[in-house]
Amino acid sequence: MIPLLSAVLPSPAADAAHDAAHETAARFQQGAYSVPCPTCHVPAGVLCLARRGAHAARRSLYLQNPKTTGLVPLLVRSAR
Repeated sequence: MIPLLSAVLPSPAADAAHDAAHETAARFQQGAYSVPCPTCHVPAGVLCLARRGAHAARRSLYLQNPKTTGLVPLLVRSAR
């Protein structure tokens, strides 16, 4: 009963973790956040105006030409 109830009623901790994952991806311009959003017109590295997700147009734009950046170039770039 408890697992079923947690699927229906999400916890505040799960909401905060989900929001933090989106903010981290946007901050480091990973995934769909590496391209500007054509729907809400925000630049790359900024969250979409839709809460807790990237617009479908932004995701499809990223999937057409994904940037592959590993962790090491990100760390070296910030150290300079």
